[in-house]
Amino acid sequence: MDNEELTVGLFRPGDAEGVAKLFTEVYGDAYPAKIVYDPKGLVEAFEARDQIPIVVRTADGRVVGYSSLFRAAPNRSVYEKGNGAVSPAFRNAGVMGMIFKYVGKTVPGIEGVKVFFGEPVCNHVYIQKAALANLPFIETALEVDLMPAEAYVKEKSASGRVATILMFITVVGNPHLVHVPDVYAPWFEYIYAGLDDKRSFAPSADDFPVSGQTRIDTQIYDFARVARTAVHDAGPDFASVFAAEERRVLGQDADVVQVFLKLSQEWVGPAADVLRRNGYFFGGILPQWFGEDGFFMQKIISRPNWEGIHVASERAQQILEFVRSDWERSRV
Repeated sequence: MDNEELTVGLFRPGDAEGVAKLFTEVYGDAYPAKIVYDPKGLVEAFEARDQIPIVVRTADGRVVGYSSLFRAAPNRSVYEKGNGAVSPAFRNAGVMGMIFKYVGKTVPGIEGVKVFFGEPVCNHVYIQKAALANLPFIETALEVDLMPAEAYVKEKSASGRVATILMFITVVGNPHLVHVPDVYAPWFEYIYAGLDDKRSFAPSADDFPVSGQTRIDTQIYDFARVARTAVHDAGPDFASVFAAEERRVLGQDADVVQVFLKLSQEWVGPAADVLRRNGYFFGGILPQWFGEDGFFMQKIISRPNWEGIHVASERAQQILEFVRSDWERSRV
């Protein structure tokens, strides 16, 4: 199919049923973000600005392409661009390219969006290439084994769990001080050298604060079997508090545990050391994740599906090498 009959624009409530049909056509009922199957919920999320969907329509109004910006971080001004689907009949019509170009023109003018990022899958490079060709994304992190293979059964595109590469665009800059864990200093230097925003740097502290309490919260995504733990504050009790939380989430059958740390806090280095001693490895940097930048580490219960990771750029390949080498270290 060609794209002469296609138009791209912001979601309208009347598109909601068509979005559900599109995802059913592409993924069956297996897509993890269930809101795409829920027309009423999608309209409500759109009205609350929790979701900013973009759709591609045929001349008769059929929805054949979809992607959305949605809130995905503790900082409500950080949006993820994801939840993409293209009708199989329009796979060669440049649908995702149309969406990327529309995002580039439109999103900088949307109030409240300070950063947005993409999370393209790594079981193939098509979406990565489309993103990098149409928008000035900067790769900063790699999530290993994020998505379950079951989500890709219908399109037969994955042999195991699927990794994603995280790539960011700064809409509104936020220069600030970043504390660098000493063990990862060369990798931080590489990633920040390509960032589209300014930062200043200082070494992390050698130990946790002598007072205060650790404060964390965790979200568990049952279908994906992923746990995401955000560390908001860390005190001298960090190791024991985190160990208890990890036992809890592993008891709920999580296959992947991700931990998000604040680079604005001096304790980020000691926290990373605790995680490293417990099998966690490098994930990458998340611009403005907490208002200031975040850093995430990850633990995969089974052997990661390294053979299934395919990346499109030299920068992404370098980040993959950082991540895999730290995983290998974690096994010793």
